[in-house]
Amino acid sequence: MSQPPNPQYQQAAMPGCWWHPNRPTGLSCSRCERPACPDCLREAAVGFHCTDCIQAGRQQDRVQQKQYRDAGYGATTLAGAQPVRTAVVTPVLLALNVIIFFITVAQSGSISDNNFSSLFQLGELANPPTLANNEWWRVFTSGFLQYGLLHIASNAFSLWFVGRPLETALGRVPFTALYFVSMLGGSAANLVFTDLDAVPVVGASGAIFGLIGAYTVIVIKLRLNPTWLLVILGLNIFITFQVPGISVLAHAGGFAAGLLATFALLYAPEKNRLGWQIGGMAIVVVAMVGLIVWKDVQTVSAAYCQLTSFQGQTAYLCYR
Repeated sequence: MSQPPNPQYQQAAMPGCWWHPNRPTGLSCSRCERPACPDCLREAAVGFHCTDCIQAGRQQDRVQQKQYRDAGYGATTLAGAQPVRTAVVTPVLLALNVIIFFITVAQSGSISDNNFSSLFQLGELANPPTLANNEWWRVFTSGFLQYGLLHIASNAFSLWFVGRPLETALGRVPFTALYFVSMLGGSAANLVFTDLDAVPVVGASGAIFGLIGAYTVIVIKLRLNPTWLLVILGLNIFITFQVPGISVLAHAGGFAAGLLATFALLYAPEKNRLGWQIGGMAIVVVAMVGLIVWKDVQTVSAAYCQLTSFQGQTAYLCYR
């Protein structure tokens, strides 16, 4: 006569869970094959894995992904750079503009006439000292100077609103390069297409227009809805032509430089993309520098320039 199976005997014959020895189980991890109770198993692509194997697999995946990214592969931005979750360059640029503005306010003793600050006078894009006295730093320092509270407020808002999403879309290094190339474009247009006695210009708007130019290329390449871009572009064009004292040339030059630089970033061939991008942006930079050099050759050198007191205010005067 056969005897029925003994449930207690079968339970005792099962191995205990690796993490809970007092729990007999007939299950095991399909990766390490250690016995595991249902609480210690997770569904995987193939079978079930224990918690230790899942953690080890995740760690291994992170290491492999980092090696993959470091080798230039994996997920990238529109410009082929490593993706970023938060903008860092944009807040830094914004902070620099704000800090420099308040330094000029402290030096001049006025929030509305901060252009009489010595830092302002030495940094603004004035044609005589730049072209006739070779003070080329003004091409970039002028982009970090703002005249008055309304100027710094409007440019700070525009940079924050436009810069952050563009930085995450392109990557930090491409975005930084784009910003300064656009700044150079705005300064170059103002230097080349105005005479020696033109009114000095300052502001981040040339670089900001370059960022808007970058959005234009992105909309075209990705075939996005252009409504938002047209609204922003139309609003800025209206302000450019309606508000007195704004340099139309600086805005146009920045926009053109940003558009061309972004074209070089996004339309570079996949093979040796970085080399093509650097080469394309170098062509844009060399063309702008060439125009500035051509203008400089046409300009008579100044006798000397100096920071002096003029009518009770600090001024930088050049004598020819």
